[in-house]
Amino acid sequence: MRSNTRREMNRWWRVAGGLLMNIALGTLYGWSVFVAPLEERFGWKRADTSMVFTIAVIVFAIAFVVAGRIQDKLGPLPCSLAGGILVSLGFFLCAYTSSLVYLYICFGVIGGLGNGFGYATPIPVMAKWFPDKRGLAVGLAVGGYGAGSAIFGPLAHLKLIPDYGLPATFQILGVIFLVMTLTGAFLLRNPPAGYRPPGWSPAAAQRAASRDFTPGEMLRTSTFYLMWVGYALGCSAGLMVISQLVPFARSVGITAAALSTMTLVVGAVGNASGRILSGWMSDRLGRINVLRAMIGISMLAMPALYAAGNHVALLYAAVFVVYWCYGTQLSVNGVAAADFWGTKNAGINYGLLFTAWGVAGIIGPRIGGVLFDRYHNYQAASYAAAALAGVALICELGARRPTAQP
Repeated sequence: MRSNTRREMNRWWRVAGGLLMNIALGTLYGWSVFVAPLEERFGWKRADTSMVFTIAVIVFAIAFVVAGRIQDKLGPLPCSLAGGILVSLGFFLCAYTSSLVYLYICFGVIGGLGNGFGYATPIPVMAKWFPDKRGLAVGLAVGGYGAGSAIFGPLAHLKLIPDYGLPATFQILGVIFLVMTLTGAFLLRNPPAGYRPPGWSPAAAQRAASRDFTPGEMLRTSTFYLMWVGYALGCSAGLMVISQLVPFARSVGITAAALSTMTLVVGAVGNASGRILSGWMSDRLGRINVLRAMIGISMLAMPALYAAGNHVALLYAAVFVVYWCYGTQLSVNGVAAADFWGTKNAGINYGLLFTAWGVAGIIGPRIGGVLFDRYHNYQAASYAAAALAGVALICELGARRPTAQP
């Protein structure tokens, strides 16, 4: 009994490592906190500062694929250490920002690389340690990414920047992130080859992949392309609405305090909750079933958010649901990749699927901005997002578990 308890605690320590890593990395979602102080300090325009996030997303997605392959070959430690050091260094160097190009390199390139290498590690590690509770374990680990902005966003906005200034805030956060990510990195370890939790039988687990697919074999399955398009369009819909959330709320007269709570707390909690609880639900209801349900709900929630207008309680509820559905896709797709194509090449296989998020990070906010410029209201963006979610839902309805022979 004690031996089984120690083994169980051993694998839950891996979840703690992934959680620590992702809380630090998730501050990428808190980028908006630094936008106004940077614009005020240097006189930059929003188009200039928004490119920082775009560059970070592109580098993140590309680095994830590379890191996934390294993780599959060399194990999680090299990738997680590189990710932690790079993201911490990127934040620390932002303290010395004097030009846009410098900021693009530090936050966009260095920070994006750190996110790609750091985020590539926890999902494969959790998938290998928790074949019996894969959705819950992955959800808890990556839930930290959604929670990071809820913790460090308000800390930076309400305490660090007002009391210590912007440069010192970047340095303080860089040091904090270094401690957190290095601790997390040393907790992330793969289990022994052939590991099985006590009492768990692969033959009884319908969710287990029939075999391990190589990346080339995965790319020859129709399921990959259906899931990729569904992932890209589902996240594009969410990011289209999320990117327009602050200006929309201001246009309907939401106060600064309510706006801060909505973006830094309600949205972040919804994002984290979607990753964790939808992951847990997928263990019981099936990965694709949960993805279908949440994308369908988001298709209704996006127009409802616009209809809520300046009714704060209704707006909070709609924002929570939109973020929940968005966060669901970031955890359940990772678990589905391990279930469908196996865990041996989970890093590179999910990395290839994750490029859909990188595309969404570019086109989602861009489409939202173009629609606003053309129609001068946010209704068009909300209905366009619902339409994208509808197409994503059709793709997920067509996705099926790959057969043993691709």
